[in-house]
Amino acid sequence: MPKHPIDEVTDADDGDEADAYSIKRFCRRHSISEAFFHKLRGLGLAPAVMQVGSKVLISREAAKRWRNQKTTASKRSTASATAA
Repeated sequence: MPKHPIDEVTDADDGDEADAYSIKRFCRRHSISEAFFHKLRGLGLAPAVMQVGSKVLISREAAKRWRNQKTTASKRSTASATAA
């Protein structure tokens, strides 16, 4: 049983209307494992998080910045590989 209703993720309620995501929900939305998220966080490569009471949340804006950074990095990597 989920600890909190926000952790219940289905296709029906997985829209962008949430202002912040739990780590579990963020990982599901971005198709990565929680273990990989924590690895990225340890390397300083995860999105910014905020502590709200005992919960760790990722704002919608932080998730968007993270996606944009990853997309930009992927484009640079592809461009440099193509140029080589």
